[in-house]
Amino acid sequence: MADEARVVEQVWRQESSRLLGALLRITRSVDRAEDLAQEALTQALESWPRTGIPDNPAAWLMSTAKRRAIDQFRAGERQLRAYAEVGQSTREAYEAEFDQALTDEHVRDDVLRLMFTCCHPSLTPESRTVLTLRLVAGLSTREIARAFLSSESTVASRISRAKRTLADARAPMDEPVGPERVERLDSVMAAIYLVFNEGHTATEGADWTRPDLCREAVRLAAILASVVPSEPEVHGLLALLELQSSRLAARVDEAGEPVLLADQDRSRWDADAIARGAAALDVAVRLGGDGPYVLQAAIAWEHARAASVESTDWERVAALYERLARATNSLVVELNRAVALGRARGPEAGLAVVEDLATAPALARYHLLPSVRGDLLEQLGRLEEAAAQFDRAADLATNDRERTLLRARAGRHDDGG
Repeated sequence: MADEARVVEQVWRQESSRLLGALLRITRSVDRAEDLAQEALTQALESWPRTGIPDNPAAWLMSTAKRRAIDQFRAGERQLRAYAEVGQSTREAYEAEFDQALTDEHVRDDVLRLMFTCCHPSLTPESRTVLTLRLVAGLSTREIARAFLSSESTVASRISRAKRTLADARAPMDEPVGPERVERLDSVMAAIYLVFNEGHTATEGADWTRPDLCREAVRLAAILASVVPSEPEVHGLLALLELQSSRLAARVDEAGEPVLLADQDRSRWDADAIARGAAALDVAVRLGGDGPYVLQAAIAWEHARAASVESTDWERVAALYERLARATNSLVVELNRAVALGRARGPEAGLAVVEDLATAPALARYHLLPSVRGDLLEQLGRLEEAAAQFDRAADLATNDRERTLLRARAGRHDDGG
């Protein structure tokens, strides 16, 4: 039974976005679509251990959800707008409507529509992320709660509020056009990026990385790239996530402690992920992409193709960060540029940028500002000052592993030792 349950979970992860997207188009209701999909999942968990795994599990789920929806429609339960003009209330008529709606030619549009729905402008960024994880990635409430160190009840309430907001806003379930489409696509990418970042460096808790979240984000980015193949920034996002995730195994040691870039064993970097990232970046560039995700992917590629920290083209990395800073007006990007300048032209050059940033209120409690300053001071041999900065960074850090790392770096230089 454990094997069947694992297969059900795997199929759900792979097919839930397609199933929910199709049901959303048919029912025009997020709640109804998810209810039908969940009923199909429940039936699979009950049936497959007894009857065995079907030859085509995805088709089984789709067919089961379809039959349940037809039964509800025929019973006259909340007759939906999508079927207002159906001439006959017969199973055959509904079957024909569903079979046409669930053909493969609609799949890409359905998945994209689902992503756009999860990132409707009426929702907060946090709600968009949670709803995307729930409906598009197929994560359970428990998994989302664990990912963001929250309670299941809190996540469930947030999901319910998001659905209620969509219903109250009478959010259209059709794919947006024009400026709204651009805005919504940006929100979809931002939600996926946020999921990846939380997995790449966890905000809080005992683990520095959450590879499971990174894998989900990469999978979502790949789905998005398949449904909007002409958008260069989408390919840039996919390239960035593939290249960044290639280093996950080397970012922690056997005890789970962080390993900084300069100390990582590059033979542990995932060559397949690097190759996929390079291919996606090539597509983005050929499409004329030069937006923030493409620029970040280009920076990640410079790291991926270098044999060591010393052989990295830091001048190019600094130049890319400069372009990215102009595109985003981000102080965090400027801080990253300071790191690159410190490597390219010496720590004094990087420290000059950091000192300019030190007066920015937005970075007053950002732990990486004193961390970067400490690293540059360490390179200059100003060890007591470096120790003080690492201690300050540790005070501000919220992740347990990162805090321990920063304390250790400070301890090496206390009293100039």
